[in-house]
Amino acid sequence: MKTEKFESLLTVKTAGNELYDIVLRESFADLPECLRKLGCEGRRICIVTDSNVAPRYLDEVSALAGECCAQVESYVLEAGEEHKTLDAIRGIYVKLIEAGFDRKDYLIALGGGVVGDMTGFAAATFLRGIRFIQLPTTLLAQIDSSIGGKTGVDFDQYKNMVGAFHQPSLVYSNVATLRTLSEEQFASGMGESLKHGLILDAGFYEWQIDHMGEIGERETQTLLELVSRNCQIKRYIVEKDPKEKGDRALLNFGHTLGHALEKCKEFQMLHGECVAIGFVAAAYISWQRGMIDEDEFYEIRDMNVGFGLPISFDGVASEAIVEAVKKDKKMDAGKVRFILLKKLGRACIDTTVTEQEMLDALRTLNADERE
Repeated sequence: MKTEKFESLLTVKTAGNELYDIVLRESFADLPECLRKLGCEGRRICIVTDSNVAPRYLDEVSALAGECCAQVESYVLEAGEEHKTLDAIRGIYVKLIEAGFDRKDYLIALGGGVVGDMTGFAAATFLRGIRFIQLPTTLLAQIDSSIGGKTGVDFDQYKNMVGAFHQPSLVYSNVATLRTLSEEQFASGMGESLKHGLILDAGFYEWQIDHMGEIGERETQTLLELVSRNCQIKRYIVEKDPKEKGDRALLNFGHTLGHALEKCKEFQMLHGECVAIGFVAAAYISWQRGMIDEDEFYEIRDMNVGFGLPISFDGVASEAIVEAVKKDKKMDAGKVRFILLKKLGRACIDTTVTEQEMLDALRTLNADERE
């Protein structure tokens, strides 16, 4: 597919029906108007955020929501993937019950992907489903996890093992929040952004390389275009395959080994960093199979460095990562469902990747095992 340069409003549809809008802004200024359009006026709303985001944005968003909502509550989760549990969801339920929420009220997810996943899961399961709004504040969440309705929590260190599909009523992305991210968190989002270009839009992948400096400086117009083009790709995929029965699996490029690495490192590496390692490994397998050439592989690997992403890891055996893959939810009838590259901008689903191929790829990136 070919993305347009910039769209400030994208509508996600399924079977011709409009599901929700993705709104791209430079501030939270028109959030009250967007909430009114949804029908939030006079309703209760609970803002779920985490201990990192709350000090920066909770008061501002609460005040804006209060301009149209009858009652504004908030619930602050402990930040970090290790708190993405069913026990933490229980606290959200208690808050909503005690505040008297009913099926016409709303949740707002204010934060990164963990907050979005948890809030969405709480919304999907409280009273058998209430509406929720995504206010993503990280690059990773704005371009990926806030779109598509996948919600869930980890279970005994197995990532997103418990979840539900529950579409948001609105995604409102304020790119100004991206300027407050650490270098590591911003780079983590770039792991998913580069992935989107590699699997579906070679032109967008090259645009990111050409605009590396502006992206690194986090220039407003560049951020708007970056987020918009990513959202166009994610929208295209989720509209074709809303519940991951087919083409949506292409979004898992880099995730098969990336999720396993993330688990084996006990979430000490950021998600986007693990995805970046994973897609370099997948590109290596694609190269070894003759699907892409050597220069393309090394460009994919080396571009990670320019965007602050890793091209190696340590502290965990490659064999342990492959074993973890076998317990991933992406397994298909006992086979590993792997995403490989046919060429830049075109990916494919493959179930024939062997353990030896995965080990060979990982060992080229494992600093403890390289010869």
